[in-house]
Amino acid sequence: MADLVQLAGDILAVWLVSLTVNLFAYVVVTAAFIHSCRFLAKYKIQEREASPADVRREIKSSLRTVLIFSVIYAGIYFGTRAGVFTIYLGVAPLGWGYMLFNILAVIIAHDAYFYWTHRLLHLRRFRRFHRTHHQSITPTAYTCYAFDGSEAILHGIFLPVWLLFVPMQLPALCIAVTLMIVRNSFGHTGVELFAHSTERSKWFGWLGSNTDHDLHHTAFHYNFGFYFTWWDRLMGTEHPNAREFRKTRWSKAGIRRTEIFSASGTHGR
Repeated sequence: MADLVQLAGDILAVWLVSLTVNLFAYVVVTAAFIHSCRFLAKYKIQEREASPADVRREIKSSLRTVLIFSVIYAGIYFGTRAGVFTIYLGVAPLGWGYMLFNILAVIIAHDAYFYWTHRLLHLRRFRRFHRTHHQSITPTAYTCYAFDGSEAILHGIFLPVWLLFVPMQLPALCIAVTLMIVRNSFGHTGVELFAHSTERSKWFGWLGSNTDHDLHHTAFHYNFGFYFTWWDRLMGTEHPNAREFRKTRWSKAGIRRTEIFSASGTHGR
């Protein structure tokens, strides 16, 4: 009996730490971007503003995602303790080269996972699990975790699946998770800071832009990737007018949502 009480106490303590860290990361990252965007109005992509009701819904659903992620990350801790996952506390014994390669590899793998699971959620039979996220026609930084419960689980299990096959150092894992939430939040800020051109940059054209993701939130059927544009370009799911939208900035060109839909076809949810 005492052992069960001890185990329950350990589980509760680890989960509370996981919940605190996940909540802290969400609050700090989104607050930083929300505050920064107040000074970046001239770079705004859409003329439309997210309503207070939109923001409340995004925060409410994001808190549910934080709760789900906290359970998954607590599971990673206990899985590591049980020998299911291999996570080294420091850079040794795998070394700096492995760490840098592993960070790059996990981001590339996550991009592929995100693209294909994202496309899956856009199939008619699974679309209801993605509805909460697409209620945000004009996304904000708060949108980054605005998922249905099922979608939050789908996103959250990427790391446990990855760790089943790939050993990681704790610093690499922390850096990768930080990159994920920062990129996710920044990608939903609704501002575009990069130069606009009808041609993709030779050096950076493989990176997904915030304009690309805003197009996804308005046109729905295109631009399923997030970190990179590889999969959309390879699979033919890049928005047909993406280059022109990148060039003009929607807000300065006076492009309206109805025009985006007419250019991209039906936008179903």
